[in-house]
Amino acid sequence: MATRTRRSQRRTEALSRERIVEAAVELLDAAGEGGLTFRALTERLATGPGAIYWHVANKSELLDAVTDAVVAAALTIEPAESVESADSPQEKIRAVALGLFDAIDEHPWLAAQLTAQLSRSPWGPVTPRILESVGRQVRALGVSEGSQFTAASALVHYILGAAGQNAANGRDLGSDVDRGEFLDAASKAWQELDPDDYPFTRAVAEQMREHDDREQFLAGIDLILTGITALHLPRG
Repeated sequence: MATRTRRSQRRTEALSRERIVEAAVELLDAAGEGGLTFRALTERLATGPGAIYWHVANKSELLDAVTDAVVAAALTIEPAESVESADSPQEKIRAVALGLFDAIDEHPWLAAQLTAQLSRSPWGPVTPRILESVGRQVRALGVSEGSQFTAASALVHYILGAAGQNAANGRDLGSDVDRGEFLDAASKAWQELDPDDYPFTRAVAEQMREHDDREQFLAGIDLILTGITALHLPRG
């Protein structure tokens, strides 16, 4: 009897909603959305489809749950303790931004799911979760109430857009392409453009060759924060 009870407990743990979500993430990471099927999921979990349907009704609900789980984990990242102003709203916003940036970079399918959820179901858990993480810190900055939604939205749109584009760049290049060589070729091509038609592009070609994606991403966050501070904080 005790042995049967322990086996039952192990099966319950294996077929929990959390375990299903974990397995779905593994399938998505390995093969993208097309690779996430209930058949593949039942094989990975060594169970029948009925046990999975007990926890999630369909693929759409499963994708929503998976996206929310990955985003929730990304938003738990705290600012580095070595940063002197780690408790400041600015550093907490940077931590949120980097958490999402790295999650989107690690999970190639995430950017598309975030775009879909933010447009299709903004009342679902993902949109409020991200907006709350950013907006709470925008409020802590002292942004006037009438400007908080605009400021938070600007940050969220930049974070998801820039992180999504970075992930797309890496995905399109593929693992067999050397990033340094690719940027070097692009930089040379920019430098060879007509100087009358493309003076700016030629001027920044060398900067593009040497840039670091994460550092450039954070520099964009700083630009937005500087603008928010200048435009939307109450005047003393």
